Amino acid sequence: MRAGNGSKGSVREVMVVSGLPAATSTERLDELDDDSHVMMVSFIGGDHRLVNYRSTTTLHEIEGISGGKTVVEESYVVDVPAGNSKEDTCSFADTIIGCNLRSLARVTEQMAKV
Repeated sequence: MRAGNGSKGSVREVMVVSGLPAATSTERLDELDDDSHVMMVSFIGGDHRLVNYRSTTTLHEIEGISGGKTVVEESYVVDVPAGNSKEDTCSFADTIIGCNLRSLARVTEQMAKV
């Protein structure tokens, strides 16, 4: 944690998964609403090319399923930087989201085993 305590406005430095054309990302937590299960994050720095990236992650419980299942949805907006195509920018952002969601799945599966 670079600044803050994990609440709204906190800033963290993240090491990007190897194999991607970036090593670090600086992220700010813009919104965290435990009641409505919404988190909003902005990328405010790093050595990636995601300019003005903002994402919203929401959790939705699936009713009536034994064992408690949750659907995670993430959407984002990002500017396409000069020299990049929309497809390349979206592909990179989608890869980052995929890595984050797989990591979240691993963590929650481990928590469920405890």
